Amino acid sequence: MKKKYLHIHRLRRVYVWELPVRFYHWLNAASIIALIITGFYIANPLALVSHQEAAFRYTTGWVRFIHFAAAYIFFFNFLFRIYWGFVGNKYAGWKQFIPTSKRFFREMWQVFKIDILMLKGKEYMSVGHNAMAGLIYFFTFIAFGIQCLTGFGLYSVTSRWWLPRLFAWVPSVLGGESMTRQIHHWTMWFFILFVVIHVYLVFYHDYIEGRGEMSSMGGGWKFIEEEAFIKDHNDEL
Repeated sequence: MKKKYLHIHRLRRVYVWELPVRFYHWLNAASIIALIITGFYIANPLALVSHQEAAFRYTTGWVRFIHFAAAYIFFFNFLFRIYWGFVGNKYAGWKQFIPTSKRFFREMWQVFKIDILMLKGKEYMSVGHNAMAGLIYFFTFIAFGIQCLTGFGLYSVTSRWWLPRLFAWVPSVLGGESMTRQIHHWTMWFFILFVVIHVYLVFYHDYIEGRGEMSSMGGGWKFIEEEAFIKDHNDEL
């Protein structure tokens, strides 16, 4: 009797994004959106005409308050993510973001050919971040640090609390408040560009791969495609 086997592909659930990582992601997204909107207003406030006293309107004051509150959330959330990069699972670790091997660069080139240049080839199916995404996120973390330094550096001029005052040296190092403000503004545009590309690629990979790219940041699970062989019950003699 000749046994026949069927070659199939099956999906296996893998727990990738832990709850702290998911909480960090959405809190970070909310704070960045709040910072961008209020930052645009602070840079170019509206000329609101009203018969009320300015003390009763306080529009710009509330916008600045929201901006500073979101900045503190952003700052401490960022510190937590740095910590979790050392104690989290392997998908959250810093090895996912910092190129430390030839394999990392080979994978990054493979992703670049398929996703950016749209060339034919075997796509690298990563479980967590692929190498290209990991390196971009690493640059994003550097941008987070720049925003914290420049933002608190500007805030230290008017704040009396000790935490912002720790960054009072930043404007003098960067050449004054004007240059510090420009760097803060330019880095904001980096975030805007990053968000647009990030959202596009999430939808793209979810549509092409169908492995739960979008839902994974809600529940933490992804689906990994595996090859398997099962016995055909319609064996022939």
